[in-house]
Amino acid sequence: MTIPAQFDAKTIESKWYDYWMKNNYFHSEPDHRTPYTIVIPPPNVTGVLHMGHMLNNTIQDVLIRRARLKGFNACWVPGTDHASIATEAKVVAKLKAEGINKNDLTREEFLKHAWEWTDKYGGTILEQLKKLGASCDWERTKFTMDPDMSASVIKSFVDLYNKGLIYRGYRMVNWDPEAKTTLSDEEVIYEEQQGKLFFLKYKIEGSEDFLTIATTRPETIFGDTAICINPNDERFTHLKGKKAIVPICGRVIPIIEDEYVDVEFGTGCLKVTPAHDMNDKTLGEKHNLEIVDIFNEDATLNSFGLHYQGKDRFVVRAEIAKELEEIGALAKTETHLNKVGTSERTKAVIEPRLSDQWFLKMEELVKPAIKSVLETGEIKLHPKRFENTYAHWLNNIRDWNISRQLWWGQQIPAYYYGDGKEDFVVAENIEDALALAKEKTSNNSLTTSDLKQDVDALDTWFSSWLWPMSVFGGIMDPESPDFKYYYPTNDLVTGPDILFFWVARMIIAGYEYAGEKPFTNVYLTGLVRDKQRRKMSKSLGNSPDPLDLIDKFSADGVRVGLLLSASAGNDIMFDEELCSQGKAFSNKIWNAFKLIKGWEVSETIAQPESSKVAIEWYEAKLQQTLVDIEDNFEKYRISDSLMAIYKLVWDDFCSWFLEMIKPAYQQPIDSVTFAKAIEMLENNLKLLHPFMPFLTEEIWQLIADRTPEEALIVSTWPEVKPFDAKLIADFENSIEVISGIRTIRKDKNIPFKDAIELKGINSENVSTYFDSIITKLGNVSAFEYVSEKVDGALSFRVKSNEYFIPITGNIDVEAEIAKLTEELNYTKGFLKSVEAKLSNEKFVNGAPEKVLNLEKQKQADALAKIATIEQSLAGLK
Repeated sequence: MTIPAQFDAKTIESKWYDYWMKNNYFHSEPDHRTPYTIVIPPPNVTGVLHMGHMLNNTIQDVLIRRARLKGFNACWVPGTDHASIATEAKVVAKLKAEGINKNDLTREEFLKHAWEWTDKYGGTILEQLKKLGASCDWERTKFTMDPDMSASVIKSFVDLYNKGLIYRGYRMVNWDPEAKTTLSDEEVIYEEQQGKLFFLKYKIEGSEDFLTIATTRPETIFGDTAICINPNDERFTHLKGKKAIVPICGRVIPIIEDEYVDVEFGTGCLKVTPAHDMNDKTLGEKHNLEIVDIFNEDATLNSFGLHYQGKDRFVVRAEIAKELEEIGALAKTETHLNKVGTSERTKAVIEPRLSDQWFLKMEELVKPAIKSVLETGEIKLHPKRFENTYAHWLNNIRDWNISRQLWWGQQIPAYYYGDGKEDFVVAENIEDALALAKEKTSNNSLTTSDLKQDVDALDTWFSSWLWPMSVFGGIMDPESPDFKYYYPTNDLVTGPDILFFWVARMIIAGYEYAGEKPFTNVYLTGLVRDKQRRKMSKSLGNSPDPLDLIDKFSADGVRVGLLLSASAGNDIMFDEELCSQGKAFSNKIWNAFKLIKGWEVSETIAQPESSKVAIEWYEAKLQQTLVDIEDNFEKYRISDSLMAIYKLVWDDFCSWFLEMIKPAYQQPIDSVTFAKAIEMLENNLKLLHPFMPFLTEEIWQLIADRTPEEALIVSTWPEVKPFDAKLIADFENSIEVISGIRTIRKDKNIPFKDAIELKGINSENVSTYFDSIITKLGNVSAFEYVSEKVDGALSFRVKSNEYFIPITGNIDVEAEIAKLTEELNYTKGFLKSVEAKLSNEKFVNGAPEKVLNLEKQKQADALAKIATIEQSLAGLK
């Protein structure tokens, strides 16, 4: 079989992915084997592959490919999320570009456009994952708006409503004026922003007196319905029972008293705007205040804003400050740093707003999720430190606002039969709703045309929290064979930024609907950042195109580059040099394979002792590494597992093992050693395959003709066996001896082709098992142990053992004596300076222990070096 001179990644990537797909290796069906299941964190259907996806999905592919090799029935379910807010925004923008206003369309017309957009762009990211080598079960691909997935969401809503856990309430919610929808508390990001604090003067009714109030939002004065003072604040005793006049709008409002007001904060007086602040709403309910909503849904002012009607809130903020100053109602302004809530999706500043919304009660639902992670450890977070974040969120959880003012998503299955807020029923379909409405109203003449479904859609997370169950049909049919076999899943790989949004909610849903955990382990990856520690983003222009990276460095190179620095939960400082390192590793493996396959094999020559020893050592080293790999995988240290394999292959296999067994120039290798070299290479390929699937499959198939059943992807992970740790330790000593020989050869310009003699004093009784290796790799013609120092020889030490290389005609003795004398004088001078420091009482008493120990080590090293040089000089004279 012809082996190409260069590793052509582009050709082999498409070749082997097509081969894997053709032979259906990725597909899983329930059988007698133990399942190993991963469900993909479904990327937004609007998305394209970015570096975070690359990292996350590479880790998932490593886990799934390893499980496949270990004999599990591996199933990795792919899919996408309909992403209500993001997708609707993209469709609205597309329509706007075509001159179409969403508000001019019916819901059905808009959804037709949304589905067309999804059908055109929705599969992009999954196709890109194939370029990475993701071995997903593509036959099981799910979309959160698939009919069966939507049916699961609707069924769960009805179930939770019937259990009394879902309710409709008029509440203060987080309003995104750009997306024109509510957001849950968790979808609001609080950012520190530099703003202004405005000190406003409110006249006291019936007098020329006024009181001053500090606010960051002067535009909200149109919604003021009271001024509040602390009843214990003596500064404002004279205001009790009086009324104030709101500037500009002239509304007369009561001055109320409540201990809620902090007398130390601001001016001690508080303007109360119940429609636009959560705390003000609470005060308003307590004191029965009027509620005046001054904003439209896009955060422009409505008619209560008087001459500012139709203007954006931030425009009004600047203009009203000017007007307040002109009428003498602005006392002063100060710069002010405060936290502002922004939409996670659109980045718009959130507006608190009173609205009728649907909520899910969380107080009881959350308890099993707290217990399983924080008490029993039934579900483990990796790294464990994220348990603190998890605990904080779940112990402070509030009812979940699950309705969104959107059309793209599952429509809330509530059907109104009258004009009252409570005139509705909840059902999975309109026929069931009609039956319930007839029963509730005792009006048998009702028809489906009398029912009007709630126009809102459900929060996207209310869909994806069912993901590990719904992808296997577990909500619609809990007895489904797939659900009973694959659920609970094994590992979840995701980012810590959705630990609450998605991970915690899936755990809650799992216990509520299946009575058990949805997964056992949660591997939380870090964020991919640039070298300056900045989060990668399109706006900063610091996020490389993953497909360009794959084109430049190969899929295997990029996978290795990402994983070499991807310790769980820690951010990755991404540098293209990492991918270059991954590509170099690919080339190293390819060249090692070419070297082995280039050897001529003889069936007649005997196996050299050095090759027999080398094989025994490498088998032990591989087993030692395998134990480390298994331990690292157990602890979800995927990066450490790769690094262990990297060192095994690059250092132990390529740099040592192949050198130990390599036949002499133009000489054949014995068949026994060659067979073992191929076996060791194949074991390496098995360990590497989860990380570098394309390269390893290519080499595996070039080693020998294989049937589809013998492909690497479905071969067997190496078995952990007992190994001789002493053998490995003894070889480390031999490496030092070989390094000593090589150093002398380099320093004395002795060519490697010239054989040398070696004599040693084995005062430590070090094992001589690797002497044949020392002899071969040092090109030693004769190696013997002696009891006395050898005169007229160059020497070096390994621990207490001393080794001698007798001088040959290749060495200029006089020049060597001069060189060693110069080195001796320099080292003695260095020792003198170190000892001067150590004899300085002030330095010894004042230096940190670490610094002191370093100087003592320098002293010991210099003394040892002087002794060695003096011995070498004695042997030369």
